[in-house]
Amino acid sequence: MFEFHINRDAYHQLLHNNAVEQILPFVLREIMIGPQSRVLEIGSGDGGNLSAFLTLGCTAVGVELDPNLVDFTSEKLASYIRQGKLTMLSKDIYDADIEQDLGGKFDLVILKDVIEHIHDQPKLFRRMKEMLNERGMIFFGFPPWQMPYGGHQQICRGKLTSKMPWYHLLPRSWYRRILEKNKEPVEVLMEIRDTGISIEKFERIAKETGYQTVKKQLWLVNPVYEHKFGYRARRQLPILRSIPWLRNFFTTCAYYLLKPAG
Repeated sequence: MFEFHINRDAYHQLLHNNAVEQILPFVLREIMIGPQSRVLEIGSGDGGNLSAFLTLGCTAVGVELDPNLVDFTSEKLASYIRQGKLTMLSKDIYDADIEQDLGGKFDLVILKDVIEHIHDQPKLFRRMKEMLNERGMIFFGFPPWQMPYGGHQQICRGKLTSKMPWYHLLPRSWYRRILEKNKEPVEVLMEIRDTGISIEKFERIAKETGYQTVKKQLWLVNPVYEHKFGYRARRQLPILRSIPWLRNFFTTCAYYLLKPAG
C-alpha cells in the first residue's frame, strides 16, 4: 500500500490537484460551472475533487458511505460548510431523498473511481437521471477492469501482489487463492472483481439507460499517476483507441461526460 493511501491530507491534495489540472478542463469545455451551479459527487471520499469544484463558487453536495471520510472532508472543507456552499452526507445514494437530503437537482454529478465499485450499475444510471436538471450532465472517471491494475492491486500490502499487473484477470478461484495466501483483503478485492467495468460495458449501459456521450477521453497513462508516481499523463494512442476490447488492457483511465438523450 502506498503512503498517499494512508495520509488523507496528502491524498486530498493529490485529488484536488488532479481535478484542477485534468477534470475541470475536461468538464468546463462543455458545461459552465459557477456560483449558480449545483454539483453532486457520489462517493466523495477524501473531498479532493469537491474542493476543486468549490473553488468555482458552486454549491456542492458530497455523498459518501464511509462516515470517517465524511468527517474528514467536513473538517477539511469546513469553511465551505460554514458559508452554506457544501453539504456532506453519509448515506447510500439510493436512500437519499433528492429534495430533502440533496436539496434538489444538479447541473453536474461526479463519479470519480466509483462506478467500478457499484454492483447494479444500470440501476445507478437510471437513478442519476432523476438528480439532473434540464441541462445536467454526469462526469465519470474510471479504470477499465482489464487494465494492468484494474483489480486495485495498489491497496495490497505485499510487494508482489501490489505491483504485479493483470493477475486479477486469472480465473476467480486462482485469484482468490493468491490473495488468501498473501493475506490480502480478500473480500474487498473480490468485490472489485465482481463489479469491474470495461469501456464497452460502460457504453452499453449508458446507451441502454438513455444517455448520450457528450465527450470521451481514454488515457494510456492515467493523469492522476503524475501526482501519485511522477508519470506524465498520456492520452491513448489512436491505434489502440480504435480497437474495441484490446484497448481495455492498455487504457488506465477513461473520462466520460454524459447527458440524458433526447
